[in-house]
Amino acid sequence: MSRIVKTANGKSIDMDAMMLKNEDTIAVGNRKVNARGDELGKGGNVVKTRDEAMRDYYAPNPEHVQRSINQGARVKSGTIGGK
Repeated sequence: MSRIVKTANGKSIDMDAMMLKNEDTIAVGNRKVNARGDELGKGGNVVKTRDEAMRDYYAPNPEHVQRSINQGARVKSGTIGGK
């Protein structure tokens, strides 16, 4: 199911199709990444994919990530902060 939104002028835009069409476009800002989050080198070549960057980010302490995931599962719905 695609996300179709209406603009202020009443035009319909398929956001999922637009994201897929532009995911290789270089993002605006001071980070060298494309719209998907891949790190770019000279000439816009992909140096590190988004998945590799996330693996490197979480690799130093995988136990903490697992503990955080397990604690999040114990939070009862409708409560604030798991209390």
